[in-house]
Amino acid sequence: MELPGLAFAVWMLICFYAPVGGYPNGKVREACTSMVPCHGSSPQLSPEHTITVNGTEFKPGDSIEVHLSGPVFEGFFIQARDAEHLESPALGSFMLADRGVSQLLTCAHTKNSAVSHTSKAKKKHIKVYWIAPGNAPKRVQFLATVVKKYKIFWVKIPGPIVSQPNALSPTPPLHATSEAVSTSHPVSYLSKPFNASSCGRTKFCIRNPSNCDPESASCFFLSFQQEGSSVFIEMSGPSEGYLAFALSHDQWMGDDDAYLCVGEDHRVRAITAYLKERSPPVLDSENALEDVSWRLADGLLQCSFRRSIHLPAHKGRFNLDASYYIFLADGEASEGGVIHKHQQQPLITNGIYNITGLPQDIGGSRSPRLIKAHGALMFIAWITTVSIGVIVARFFKPVWSYSFLFGKEMWFQVHRMLMLTTVMLTSISFVLPFIYRGGWSQQAGFHPYLGCTVMALAIFQALMAGFRPSRHAPRRQLFNWFHWCTGTAARILAGKQVQ
Repeated sequence: MELPGLAFAVWMLICFYAPVGGYPNGKVREACTSMVPCHGSSPQLSPEHTITVNGTEFKPGDSIEVHLSGPVFEGFFIQARDAEHLESPALGSFMLADRGVSQLLTCAHTKNSAVSHTSKAKKKHIKVYWIAPGNAPKRVQFLATVVKKYKIFWVKIPGPIVSQPNALSPTPPLHATSEAVSTSHPVSYLSKPFNASSCGRTKFCIRNPSNCDPESASCFFLSFQQEGSSVFIEMSGPSEGYLAFALSHDQWMGDDDAYLCVGEDHRVRAITAYLKERSPPVLDSENALEDVSWRLADGLLQCSFRRSIHLPAHKGRFNLDASYYIFLADGEASEGGVIHKHQQQPLITNGIYNITGLPQDIGGSRSPRLIKAHGALMFIAWITTVSIGVIVARFFKPVWSYSFLFGKEMWFQVHRMLMLTTVMLTSISFVLPFIYRGGWSQQAGFHPYLGCTVMALAIFQALMAGFRPSRHAPRRQLFNWFHWCTGTAARILAGKQVQ
């Protein structure tokens, strides 16, 4: 076989076995470099689809509106690359205009650096936004792979070239619209990510995971640095919507001083707010923040601002020279900067701290120790001990009927010991959330009600077992049914709670 034929055969073999082949859900990260869908056929030569943008120049942090349009197609894959080195990795990050038809992917370890389809539903037009990174090359070109049908597709359709100001443009941009995009902002743009080199020395820092690098796309970072009568604050994290931190007198939400950095219209807005119980934050009409800067790149939302230590004219703003618990949360924001409830438990410091005091480098927990202990004890009780106890009663009764322990049949003694252990662990676990919350929680949904039901059933089961009739008593059959029904109901409810 000639060398070109051999190379083509190898390419076909790789495509046949590659895991990206025929992915209707668009999760084609394995094709990040080649942008070739492994559909077992060669790409078409003459593109039918075009890429357009709404500007020809950009600066780091600017937002470019990108459109892909043409005859009906099923799948697509969009990236931005260095126009002088099109084989280089994808750069910058994208934001979605319609989550129903497009999704963000991570290519070359850069979060949100590519966009693809969410399903094979037919479409004619896609709109996304590209955010220029701080280290962008002088000229950037958009590329797209479009799948019309499984065997009909185009690879790396060349799109417009956009340039930084004063960059040389040897070739005019393709398909670029004449409309210029204005991306100047009243606040400044951060040219590079934050760093943690001063944490514990001149900065008070909170990091999650502990000691993570704020340049990492998985690091939540919050720092405070006193500068005279004000505090300079930096906040960073992997978020497409908003980041927020709050100062609190206790470890649960309510009556807190909050600060939010919200992604809005492809820029970031820093605002202050007041938290009242677990309701949405009440945003301030007057902003007390100064020197606001921001950055949206590489899957990170970063912002910094300055706040005076004392703000007597602003109601609800805490003095920064006192000690507080510190919350750090993230969540989604819809069009127009409307924020939604955070999807994961906020990070909460384990103690109270004075951010203007001794610089420290600390972490936090998204689940307080008492709640962790509550969950661990419930898991041991209702997944481990109760399950073993049921197995012993069900399958070991014939085996251990003639073995005795302390004057009783072996199976019964083991079963009783495991079930009493379950009741004891459940009782301890039941008390812990009340200690943590200081009473009944009105915002925990059905969980506390089901927990009380499980606790009541466990105690009733133990009391009922204490009055168990003898084996041949007339009421023994009735006891057996009640014993089984109560135990089964408790196990079902407890299993649902543990989930």
